Amino acid sequence: MLDINFIKENRERVEKAIKDKGEKDISVVEKVISKDEAWRSKVHEGDLLRSESNTKSSKIGELMSKGKKEEAQAIIKETSAMKEQIKEIEEEVKKLRVERDSLLFRIPNIPHPSVPVGATEDDNETFKAWGTPDESAWRKPHWELTERHGWVDFERGVKVTGAGFPFYVGGVAQLQRALINYFINEATKAGYTEMQAPYFVNEDSARGTGQIPDKEDMMYEIPRDGFFNIPTAEVPVTNFHRDEILENKDLPKKYVCHTPCWRREAGSYGKDVRGLNRLHQFDKVELVKIVKPEDSYDELESLREHAEGLLKALELPYRTLLMCTGDMGFTQSKKYDLEVWSPGQQRWLEVSSCSNFESFQARRMQLRYRKDEKEIEILHTLNGSGLALPRVVSAILEAYQEENGKVKVPEVLKPFFGRDHL
Repeated sequence: MLDINFIKENRERVEKAIKDKGEKDISVVEKVISKDEAWRSKVHEGDLLRSESNTKSSKIGELMSKGKKEEAQAIIKETSAMKEQIKEIEEEVKKLRVERDSLLFRIPNIPHPSVPVGATEDDNETFKAWGTPDESAWRKPHWELTERHGWVDFERGVKVTGAGFPFYVGGVAQLQRALINYFINEATKAGYTEMQAPYFVNEDSARGTGQIPDKEDMMYEIPRDGFFNIPTAEVPVTNFHRDEILENKDLPKKYVCHTPCWRREAGSYGKDVRGLNRLHQFDKVELVKIVKPEDSYDELESLREHAEGLLKALELPYRTLLMCTGDMGFTQSKKYDLEVWSPGQQRWLEVSSCSNFESFQARRMQLRYRKDEKEIEILHTLNGSGLALPRVVSAILEAYQEENGKVKVPEVLKPFFGRDHL
């Protein structure tokens, strides 16, 4: 979330950010400022009353020692009433703070000045492109290849769980495992610390990274235990240091984590959801950075370059988009999307998002560092997919297929296979 003082001092900029990100309720800015003023006023009222009560109480002993018991009893009675009043004020302070913070959670992050202003995906800008998209008409879409070889079983997935929960069998199961190992190995070479994280998180963790209150409808929930299935490893990994003060010498923190991911967002109609294009459960290797504020945009570029390097190594043509304000999400300051070319579908498919959240998540999580002996500052958080598996798998199947229906193994993955074809 944004700092309340920043909102007060930059009201027009915050209101513009709300508009640019496609949020409709600009009045939330006026509401949160008003609620903060009410909270501060009530805090001040409580402080004054507490000071007055303490002053009066300090006289009780003196009066008692002088034998002025009636005067002392009068003050005791008065301070007792004041304590009850203070208790009521404290309850009101807590209530006002909760109401103010609930409004703060509804204000999106401020876009970086380099982010293009726009409303839809048509307003995104192509930042980079690599490779030549194959437009050969003979290439089959991945769902035909997986059905032919029995590599992905959607029907049994529906039987066992439901739509969007496929089984991976044989060659594609091994391909997924190879990709996960390859992505993690490349990340550790680049200085990321490997992590295995919980697959479920509590409400505080979901709130810390901005999944709530914003994306509740996209997450699977276990109400009995108060848990959410993770939509991405970003949530547990970024919350790993929640409520901590890190030391300057220990920064940056860089983590890589493979997890399954669960999302309710999968649709049920159209070409966008055929095969592996959109699932309720999928695997992803996530990269998370926790860095000093002055380093975060350099770290964003290195994050993007790392994800791009994986696609280059797999020899998959891709393009990198700089996302516009209306298409980059509630929590991000700046986001790149990497899209891989799908030759069997003749279209681009998103396989990674690389985002800088600046202090937006860290402020929610009270994730800070000791800048020096006297100053403690909020950190910046970043994350990126390195990479999401299903669409990378589909792109490999389509790009590496041969006209006889066989699928070659990418060169960088051969050490995980020991053979040339899936």
